[in-house]
Amino acid sequence: MRRIFRGAFIVLIALRYGLDELVLTSFQKPWLRVIARGVSVGRNLQAPRGQRLREALERLGPIFVKFGQVLSTRRDLLPMDIADELARLQDRVPPFDSAIAIATIERAFRKPLSEIFTSFDREPIASASIAQVHFAMLRGRDGQEREVAVKVLRPNMLLAIEKDLSLIRMLAVWVERLSSDGKRLKPREVVAEFDKYLHDELDLVREASSAAQLRRNMQGLDLVLIPEMFWDYCMPDVIVMERMKGVPISQMERLRAAAVDIPRLARDGVTIFFTQVFRDGFFHADMHPGNLQVSIEPATLGRYILLDFGIVGTLTEFDKEYLAQNFTAFFRRDYKRVAELHIESGWVPAGTRVDELESAIRSVCEPYFDRPLKEISLGMVLMRLFQTSRRFQVEIQPQLVLLQKTLLNIEGLGRELDPELDLWATAKPFLEKWMLEQVGPQKLIDQLKDQAPRYAKLLPELPRLLHDYLQQRPGADQRRELQELLAEQKRTNGLLQGLIYGGIGFALGLIVLQIMLRVRLF
Repeated sequence: MRRIFRGAFIVLIALRYGLDELVLTSFQKPWLRVIARGVSVGRNLQAPRGQRLREALERLGPIFVKFGQVLSTRRDLLPMDIADELARLQDRVPPFDSAIAIATIERAFRKPLSEIFTSFDREPIASASIAQVHFAMLRGRDGQEREVAVKVLRPNMLLAIEKDLSLIRMLAVWVERLSSDGKRLKPREVVAEFDKYLHDELDLVREASSAAQLRRNMQGLDLVLIPEMFWDYCMPDVIVMERMKGVPISQMERLRAAAVDIPRLARDGVTIFFTQVFRDGFFHADMHPGNLQVSIEPATLGRYILLDFGIVGTLTEFDKEYLAQNFTAFFRRDYKRVAELHIESGWVPAGTRVDELESAIRSVCEPYFDRPLKEISLGMVLMRLFQTSRRFQVEIQPQLVLLQKTLLNIEGLGRELDPELDLWATAKPFLEKWMLEQVGPQKLIDQLKDQAPRYAKLLPELPRLLHDYLQQRPGADQRRELQELLAEQKRTNGLLQGLIYGGIGFALGLIVLQIMLRVRLF
C-alpha cells in the first residue's frame, strides 16, 4: 500500500507541475496532444517549464533531486532554460530549520553548541539533497581557533529514501519481467547498486573516510585541494571539516576576473578524473558543479576544491584494464579489438560473431571520429552504442554505472568551461602510461614485491622440510616417490634452462615492445 500511495503521489506531483506536458507534447500523435490538453485543464502552468520541473523534483525528494543534478550537467542534451533551472538543485535545495540542525549536533556530541564551537552561523551556507552545511569556529587541542564547515544530515532521510527505493525496486521487477530488454539491462542489480551508494551517503563517517583517502591520493598532484577532517568531531549524522575558501566553478566571470586560466581549468578537471580512475581506482563520483570550487588564493590559484564525498566509486584491476584497453582501441579505431574485449569480458554471449559486432560498433563510432576529436560528444556515442547493444544482448554492468555517470558529468563540465576541450587528447597520456606500465618490467617488479612477504616466509622453512623428509626411513612407496622426485628434478632442470633462455628473450622483447608502444600506441 505504501508503494501504491507513493506512486500515486508521484503521478499527482507530475500532473500538478505540468510534467506530463513536457513528455506528451513531444510526440507527433494527435491523440497524445489531446490527452496533454485534457489533463492541463484547471491548472496554472504560467511558470517556466524549467522552474516547474525543478520544483517538482524538490517536492518529490532526495532521489529525484539527485536525478536532476545529473541532468543539469548535460547542457548539450537539454534546452538551456531547463539546464539553468536544474543547476539550482546542486547547492540551492531549500534548507531545513537551523534549530533542527543544532539539535542534531548537540545530540551527536552530547554537549551544548557553545561548548563545541566558539561561534556558529545559524544560516546554512549550502543546502543539498542529503545534508546542509554551516560555517563555524572550532578551538583545537592546541588552543588555536580554526575555521570549519559543519555538515549535518537532513532529518528522517532514511525513511524518505526507503519509500522511493521500495517503489523503484517494484518498477525494476516489472521492467525485468515485462520488457524484452529487461534481463539484459539488469534493472534490479542497478537499483541495488544505487541503493548501496545512497545508504553509504547517509553515513557521514564513511564520507569523511573517503575524503581522507582522496586527500592522500591527490597530495602529489598539485591540482586539487581536499578539506581535512577533524576526526574528534565526526559522527554518522554530523561531520566537521576544514573550511575551504573558493569560488563556485559555475561563476565563470569571477574566475576570469581573478585571472584563472579557464581552458587550463577544463583540462585539469579531466586530468584529476582520469588520475583517480586509472591510477588509483578510487574516484569522486559526484563531480557536478555544486561540489566543485576553484581557489583564487595566490598560493593555490586555479586549483580545484573538491567537496561532498558521499558518493565515491571504486574499480578493480580487471575493470581498469578492461576500460583502458577499450579506450585505447577506440582511439586507434581498432573496432575488432573492442568487439573481442566485449566477448572476452562476458558482456556479450560467447557465441557472438566478432565480425558482426565489429561492424555494428564501427557504424556507431566512425561518423564521430570523422570529425575533429574536440567535436566528439561521448554522451551521443554512448547513446548510439546503447541502442546498438540490444541486437547483441549486451549486458549492462552495474559496477560501472557510477563511472559512466561521472564521466558524463566531467564531459559536460569540461565543455561548459571550454567548448574547444579535446577530451580524448587530454586522456591520452594517462592511458599511454597505464598501458606501458601493464606490459613493462616495472609491472613484473611490482608483482614480485607483492609476493615478497610470502616468499620470505617460505624460503627459511625449505631446509627443515627437506631434512625431515630425508630422515624418514625409505619404504617401497617412498623409494618410488624418490625416483619420481629425481625424474621430476631432471625435468625441472631442463625447464629451468628453458626459462633462463626465455627470460633473456623476454627482456629483449620488452625493450623492443616499449619502443614500439611509445611510437605506435597512439
